[in-house]
Amino acid sequence: MNWVAKFEDWCSRRYVYWPLVMLLAAATPLAFAPYYHFWLMPLLLGALIRLTELRPQNSVFGAYCFGLVGYAAQFYWIHTALHDISGLPNLYALPLTILLPAYLALYPAACFWLMEKARLPRGWRIGLLLPVLWALAEFARERAITGFGWGALGYSQVADLSPLAGYAPVGGVHLLTLLCAFCSSWLVLVLHNQSWKQRALPLMLIVGVIAGGWQLRQVRFTEPDGSSATVALVQGNIAQTLKWDAAYLNETMQSYYEQVANSHADITILPETSIPVMRQDLQEYNPGILDQFAYEAQRNGSALAMGIAQYNQQRTGYLNAVINLSNYHPDRPDDIPFYAKNHLVPFGEYKPLPAITEPLYRMMNMPLAGFDRGGSAQAPLLLANQRVAFNVCYEDGFGDELIASAKQASLLANVSNLGWFVRSNAIHQHLQISQTRVLELGRYMVRATNTGATAIINPQGQVVKLAPPDTRTVLEGNIEGYRGETPYMKMGGSLPLVCGLLCLAVLLMLAGYLPRRKLASDTAEERLPETSSEPSAEPKDEGK
Repeated sequence: MNWVAKFEDWCSRRYVYWPLVMLLAAATPLAFAPYYHFWLMPLLLGALIRLTELRPQNSVFGAYCFGLVGYAAQFYWIHTALHDISGLPNLYALPLTILLPAYLALYPAACFWLMEKARLPRGWRIGLLLPVLWALAEFARERAITGFGWGALGYSQVADLSPLAGYAPVGGVHLLTLLCAFCSSWLVLVLHNQSWKQRALPLMLIVGVIAGGWQLRQVRFTEPDGSSATVALVQGNIAQTLKWDAAYLNETMQSYYEQVANSHADITILPETSIPVMRQDLQEYNPGILDQFAYEAQRNGSALAMGIAQYNQQRTGYLNAVINLSNYHPDRPDDIPFYAKNHLVPFGEYKPLPAITEPLYRMMNMPLAGFDRGGSAQAPLLLANQRVAFNVCYEDGFGDELIASAKQASLLANVSNLGWFVRSNAIHQHLQISQTRVLELGRYMVRATNTGATAIINPQGQVVKLAPPDTRTVLEGNIEGYRGETPYMKMGGSLPLVCGLLCLAVLLMLAGYLPRRKLASDTAEERLPETSSEPSAEPKDEGK
């Protein structure tokens, strides 16, 4: 037994196997922002695959534990929002924090369960079926209920030196997830196979995928439209514990007003719900304040967009909106173009199962937890010489939903308030998600946030300017307007890829299932005694 076999035998022992699975999972945050160790994710997933081969009887539960620990390590900041900011007692905050990872971990477990059901040769199961199932599972968890796609393998590959990032404009984040899973599986087949001939094909496939990614990184699917503008992205740094405090309201408005008054950029953008009052109620708190914001911006030659909540037309609900004050006139206070958030955060912006969850909200400081949806495919807002497609915070986690507006736009903009998560990795993970959307949609994106990460991202997904977090500042820079469509946009999003993968997964499952059933049937027929309605012939006497 060589040293590799001895090492694997040691790893297969129960007291080593389970700590190893959890250690691999705990290392997954390092593959994402702010660390950007994109090369690490294929290694971690590949190690998990090999470990499950060493203890096949524990493969499904091992994958579940990997998901549980990995997602808990990545999304620990849920506890920060629930306990530190919202004030929910730990008696409830801790179980609720682990509830999301416990649910998300069902998806990797399902992948391994389905793979086991397919009686395919090892190379087909690991080298083809498992990556396809993993990509389908990531798509499913992005869509199920309201969806939560953070932590998908594909996001880990969006980094400046990552070759796989070149595939984002072609097939979106789910293609990146598929290719990352392929590289993990093929790496296992390269390192653990009977002969070099069997290792050669997966090795060539890995090299081909990496080389293809590098080539695609040099391709520009969209182009400048000839326009340019200066932007000022306002970061107010209003602590979440003070943001909705009525006693602090005038100070908040004064702080943002001074930042707007000192900005001379072509476009000025304030973050999500920067003014924590319903737009229609502002007159009661500070008469004429909206007029003053609009006047200062217009006097400085700046088109102003402001994140603020507002009532819907019937005043039966409210919207998380971005209003365009470029042509605001005091005599027409309701004639304001706006974008309203459509994809809402569950438990944060709307209340699922209110009969069950309402008691929890009474224990938390979480105002405006019941927004209405703004509607899909909203038209861009015209700011200066740019058609700006806005999305609000959580929305840029869903690339397919941004395509319709992006097709009409020359610039993308995200406004966010991540003050809920203080100095956690949430703001960096969210920035990486925005970088992915930029690659998919081929346009500049500007991000105006309350506490970070306020940034300017170029169409190649690179962060060209970044404001320091937890600082009151205005990030200024230059952008160019872009036009055209990436292949991902032309396909209409991820559905063509996902439908193709689903068909392939079904065929592979059937390919492993039907021969097994046929073999079992043939074996059973061989064991049955021959029966016939004809009288049996007398046996011949071989001795005569």
